[in-house]
Amino acid sequence: MEEIAAVYARSLFEAALEQDKVDAVREQLGEFADVLDGDRQLQVFFFSPYFSTQEKEEGLHRAVSGAEPIFLNFLDVLVENHRMPVLFRIRRDFDALWREHNKRLPVHVTSAVELDEETVRHIGERIQQQTGRQVELASSVEPDILGGIVVRVGNQVLDASIRNRLDTLRKQVVRSA
Repeated sequence: MEEIAAVYARSLFEAALEQDKVDAVREQLGEFADVLDGDRQLQVFFFSPYFSTQEKEEGLHRAVSGAEPIFLNFLDVLVENHRMPVLFRIRRDFDALWREHNKRLPVHVTSAVELDEETVRHIGERIQQQTGRQVELASSVEPDILGGIVVRVGNQVLDASIRNRLDTLRKQVVRSA
């Protein structure tokens, strides 16, 4: 399913890029996925094999109005190929392509205590300087890390938490024994 989602996401992204509609399609894909995620009856309708492709297409065209034609055509293709259940993964992959295209880098800072806004912003600025990419910064508090911080930059993790240091020390002691 992961590969199918990646193929559909890339196809939609490239088609939207050709028509200079990437941001609009991303927004509509997100809105549609959020509505579908929040409505169990819509999920049953679009995901169930009990409804025909024609019924799903008619329902889709009644439910979605004012959308970019490219996005509506994309939804039609998903319905025709019985791939609507993959929509949430497609959204995730499309968002990743959008971030890459716009040189966006998700950064998440986790700390044991609330960090002041300036400290978090400084961390984001340093990462932006080092990577040359626009940083999408988020932060959270997780008391379980005991102290220090954990910084997730894209798919990489810098774990400078006390919990990590204690785990590393424990593993060294076990190996030595």
